Amino acid sequence: MDKATFEKRKKVIYDLICDDLYVPMKIKEIAIILQIPREQRDELKEILDALIMEGKIEISKRGKYTKATKKVYAGVFTAHARGFGFVELEDSEEEIFIPESEINGAFHKDTVEVELLKGESSGKRKEGKIVKILARGIETVVGTYEESKSFGFVCPDNLKFSQDIFIPLRDSKGAVDGHKVVVKITDYGDRRRNPEGKVVEIIGHINDPGTDIMSIVKAYEIPCEFPEKVMNQAERVGKEVSEADRGGRMDLRDWQTVTIDGEDAKDLDDAITLSMDGDKYKLGVHIADVTNYVQERSALDVEALKRGTSVYLVDRVIPMLPHVLSNGICSLNAGKDRLTLSCIMWIDKKGNIVDHKITESVINVNRRMSYTSVRKILVDKDEAEIAEYKELVPMFELMEEVAGLLREKRRKRGSIDFDFPESKILLDKNGKPVEIKPYERNVATRIIEDFMLAANETVAEDFFWQEIPFVYRSHENPDPDKLLKLGTFINNFGYAIHVGQDEVHPKEVQKLLEKIEGSEEEDLIARLTLRSMKQAKYTVGCEGHFGLATKYYCHFTSPIRRYPDLQIHRIIKETLRGRMNEDRRSHYDKLLPEVAKKSSELERRAEEAERETDKLKKVEYMEERTGEVFEGVISSITAWGMYVELPNTVEGLVHIASLEDDYYFFQESTYELVGEHTNKHYKLGERVKVMVSGTDRVQRTIDFKISQD
Repeated sequence: MDKATFEKRKKVIYDLICDDLYVPMKIKEIAIILQIPREQRDELKEILDALIMEGKIEISKRGKYTKATKKVYAGVFTAHARGFGFVELEDSEEEIFIPESEINGAFHKDTVEVELLKGESSGKRKEGKIVKILARGIETVVGTYEESKSFGFVCPDNLKFSQDIFIPLRDSKGAVDGHKVVVKITDYGDRRRNPEGKVVEIIGHINDPGTDIMSIVKAYEIPCEFPEKVMNQAERVGKEVSEADRGGRMDLRDWQTVTIDGEDAKDLDDAITLSMDGDKYKLGVHIADVTNYVQERSALDVEALKRGTSVYLVDRVIPMLPHVLSNGICSLNAGKDRLTLSCIMWIDKKGNIVDHKITESVINVNRRMSYTSVRKILVDKDEAEIAEYKELVPMFELMEEVAGLLREKRRKRGSIDFDFPESKILLDKNGKPVEIKPYERNVATRIIEDFMLAANETVAEDFFWQEIPFVYRSHENPDPDKLLKLGTFINNFGYAIHVGQDEVHPKEVQKLLEKIEGSEEEDLIARLTLRSMKQAKYTVGCEGHFGLATKYYCHFTSPIRRYPDLQIHRIIKETLRGRMNEDRRSHYDKLLPEVAKKSSELERRAEEAERETDKLKKVEYMEERTGEVFEGVISSITAWGMYVELPNTVEGLVHIASLEDDYYFFQESTYELVGEHTNKHYKLGERVKVMVSGTDRVQRTIDFKISQD
């Protein structure tokens, strides 16, 4: 049943149930009145469930449907470790606060019905109570097993799952004290009984190397092993490029071509060519043609969509595609013929892309370069490095020139560049962190970023004007309320941001970042500005990208590690081959909304898992340094204390109760902690010395105290 038919039938059924002529009815009675045959009862049930979810009808304990008597809302419950929670309403960004006493057996991520509590005054945050659990959101939990004589129980790692899970001895799978396990919940319990479950997997002992990271992987339900069918298919298709494969493609094997990546990169999915064509620069961005090996609806494709993206954790990569493809035939290895999809752009001296060509191609990379080598050539003028790659040096110099033109062009239109150092956490062979340092961008990483951005924009604009179904990368305008708070805050430092009619132009954010450049408060204001932005997502509509200040943007350049890129490569190739007929357009119109939605969700999952593993290793690293003193910068201030960030990107909390020289209160208007008697102020961006006073691996937190040294 298509969406339009579903909505039409839903209205008919709603009108029937709410008609004053009828009393509450069971599903069988509704079916008889509407003459719905027995074989369509499942569809009827689906429509009735949808009406209940929307709060339009309700069902009695006896299974009778009637018009909803109370205003109820449906949404997803997000629990908090302190006991309370929020329900995020469907089709709305609104949240309803749920006090601990009104949760009524709901668990984190459950889909629930909620009623507003009486007596709330206008302007206050809405509060409600959960009246019904529509669907359970969590079926498995990761935690630590603890055994007793006749039973066991599991303490969940996720603090939002507040109750221990009872495990009958027969369902323990032989787990012992200290084992990290995956538990399937068999009974969610009630006010008097804990949830009950059975152990379905033993990850390893908490002291075994790698168990900590794998526990996070399992908690986020990220698939690690590829099914045998997928591996067999990858082995079959991963053959070297043949003459038949090269047929009909633009042959670029004689173009001077390089890849530029990190030293430890294995999946090289983009290569660059650059030369002069008259008075224009001819830039080629060549992307591995993964779709040649991953056919639509194949086992490989189904598994790739299930994963959505490769996940880059501190000690491992969980790939979207098997290594035999991602590190083999789909990796643009030097000296090997490789099939690619190329975006060739002609750029004038002002950085304008004046012409382009998108084509299927075959390339052969001359040299594999690292970011470090290119930096040595362009910045350090390292003689040995220049001699090693002398035939490529002119192209690298041209790359720096063209990247600068493209970057300046983006800057003029208002593109925002948040240049924060990322963490690089170095582990020993047992997975123990031995060093944490900022991973800085250099001239080479910026060159590649500039070229990839240019290709992504060019491809997106091309297919937008062709009016072909597509997957875009969209970034909405910031939330007006958050911008208002940001404006209030930066006024304390003498800065302002212009917001017109509840909107801000990206140029205003860019101007702010330029004004604060080099100031003590630069990093702090930049972070707060970033927090006021919305998250980018995948959409089927071309909604524009606020951060890049562009109307057209997509992800075209990484089909090895991102499913949306793989999907649009298929669309591009079908279009190039003249196969994008009405049937295929209709196919993509139906398929792409779900691809965009699912890819966005899986991207969030990967980001959260990456963030949690980083936090865990940072806590482990600082655990060894308890009692040591460091200098850091106050990065955030709240009612419960201030967060201090160290130069190595580690962040910890100085709890307000640990400030013993005075009673401090949070002054929200200026984001300061102020001493009541001493009038001492702690401000954002201020440098302070802190001592590591404690760490908590379970909560992944680090506690600091202000040092008097």
